[in-house]
Amino acid sequence: MKMVRGENVVGYEGEVEEEEEEKEMEMGMVGSPQQQMKLVVVGYALTSKKTKSFLQPKLVGLARNKGILFVAIDQSRPLSDQGPFDIVLHKLSGSKWSRILEDYRQTHPHVAVLDPPDAIEQVYNRQYMLEDVADLNLSDSYGTVGVPRQLVIETDPSSISDAVNKAGLALPLVAKPLVAKSHELSLAYDTLSLQKLEPPLVLQEFINHGGVLFKVFIVGEAVKVVRRFSLPDVSKRELSKSAGVFHFPRVSCVAASAEEADLDPCVGELPPRPLLERLARELRRRLGLRLFNLDIIREHGTKDRYYVIDINYFPGYGKMPEYEHIFTDFLLNLMKQK
Repeated sequence: MKMVRGENVVGYEGEVEEEEEEKEMEMGMVGSPQQQMKLVVVGYALTSKKTKSFLQPKLVGLARNKGILFVAIDQSRPLSDQGPFDIVLHKLSGSKWSRILEDYRQTHPHVAVLDPPDAIEQVYNRQYMLEDVADLNLSDSYGTVGVPRQLVIETDPSSISDAVNKAGLALPLVAKPLVAKSHELSLAYDTLSLQKLEPPLVLQEFINHGGVLFKVFIVGEAVKVVRRFSLPDVSKRELSKSAGVFHFPRVSCVAASAEEADLDPCVGELPPRPLLERLARELRRRLGLRLFNLDIIREHGTKDRYYVIDINYFPGYGKMPEYEHIFTDFLLNLMKQK
């Protein structure tokens, strides 16, 4: 018998609908007597915003039909007193939560935790986020994958210009917060304006890419790519006549999907599937993550020169086509591998 200790059990449309269903869940089984399957219990610790965007009714309903039950983790109670869980899904910040989860992993080695806190911390810090991509230095017949040249500025805005000149970075520069929990960015056109920026931050060389980026969603071994509009190209003429720092609250929020746009094939053609699959496979191993996405651009004027400009842990999968089927299949496959 499998009793689930947790007050917030999410069934279809947010609740378990029938008393008979509740009895089946308590027995750890769902479905008709002829098609009963063992229930997979997924404890989740997400912000309310993430819960709303991720645990949409269609996902919860499909999961229920496949024998997957989502149970909210009560952060006011000891984690070990809840469940039992087969999988723990989380995206919370803070050292306290990381310690709780790490202790839980040690005492519950049979539970799949998505993903390890220490691995997540690496991609939250933009100083180290892209190191594994750079070290990989991926190059094959399908193309090359690198990272933009970048510089970390931790203090003193007045020293940024000298640091940029010393590093030999070319304008314009994209400025991003050092801690990747903020998606704000700025574009600096001239050296004098750099002192208006607020450290700690990372400066990346801006690479013209036709105003389109590729969001590569990774869910275990599954890889799904979609097009998104991005910052427009900056010509040499425009750069020579422009000055200042332009702020963008969040490019991914204001940018519409480019899936239906009539794009120049040189700009809109998706990166080769074998290249993306190899990149995803290598980064899963190096990063120690199974739930993340890559923001990739193709240098404008080239056919096969790609750059990873950002990595996000547990991204907005609700915006990924067919995410309900991909994610539930991933959870079931995870159980088969245990």
